[in-house]
Amino acid sequence: MNCTSMRLALIPLCVFTGLKTLAAGSDSVIVRSDTIIVNDCGQRSFSGKVPPGNYSGIANIGNNRYAVVSDKSETDGFFVFKIDVDTVSGKIVDVENEGFRSAGTINRDGEGIAYFVPASTVFICGEADNRIYEYSLDGLRTGREIAVPKVFALSSANYGLESLTYNAVTHRFWTTTESTLPVDGEQATSVNGVRNRLRLQSFDDDLQPAEWFYYEMDAPESHTVAGAYAMGVSELCALDDGRLIVLEREFFVSRRKLGSYVNVKLYLADPSAAVPGGMLDKYLLHGFRTGLSLFGRSIANYEGMCIGPQLADGSMTLIFVSDSQDGYKGVLRDWFRTVSIRIHPADKL
Repeated sequence: MNCTSMRLALIPLCVFTGLKTLAAGSDSVIVRSDTIIVNDCGQRSFSGKVPPGNYSGIANIGNNRYAVVSDKSETDGFFVFKIDVDTVSGKIVDVENEGFRSAGTINRDGEGIAYFVPASTVFICGEADNRIYEYSLDGLRTGREIAVPKVFALSSANYGLESLTYNAVTHRFWTTTESTLPVDGEQATSVNGVRNRLRLQSFDDDLQPAEWFYYEMDAPESHTVAGAYAMGVSELCALDDGRLIVLEREFFVSRRKLGSYVNVKLYLADPSAAVPGGMLDKYLLHGFRTGLSLFGRSIANYEGMCIGPQLADGSMTLIFVSDSQDGYKGVLRDWFRTVSIRIHPADKL
């Protein structure tokens, strides 16, 4: 494996000054520090086996199977994909669509999905109604839902509940909106330079609200008017020690389409180190950029992220899935990506 290395300390946002980027199809990039190694294995698409879609969330349901939600599927429900990952390199070997499991109700703009271990069910958050329902593994609703605080119903159109994750060790769900709630301030645009301020809300196994915290995103890179633009947190991943991996995503579409790009940054946040209702500190793990140019179509709007298999060296893998808007005009593709993270024994994730 031909890898490029760079030094990167696990340090607060205010000190960080640069990112390592990786184009589609390139070799792995390994980012090292004294306590952490991040190995980005790049992205692959499987057009012959995965139908063009609007994949926006992913959850590991065991045995190399993953529940995947699409925000524009014909009905509410989820796909099941079989995803094989090489347990040495961390690269995705194969992805197969094993079918859609329908709830028989209208699509709610499903954005996030989490596997609830205690009941062997999944929960899906909808951006259209800002509600989080429970589903059996055959796709049908169980009749239960998470008690989402009323403040989230005030979110603006297309910037509602976007993320959902659950951890069986901490017994916590986590969710957040894609962008700032109107009651919390101004939302980032491609020209205003505003940092989104989000509420990360947790819930217990009884589906009741627990702790919540503020999380502030980076300022947008864009300073020009866009043809289309989305700046927000597109996914969360809850870890066994209570910390969260936060996926910040900036999607800039130029008016001429060429020059469009997606910036992705992965941050680590620790709720146990903050006061409920206070602001979370964040630490950069990794970042990458994909784009659309005359010579490359690597652009990938990553909206889903979950924990994948553990690798032979003990690394944790993260699996990412992108939204191609049904393979928009034959230009966008349904990309999958893996990033592995290994922590020095003196520390832990």
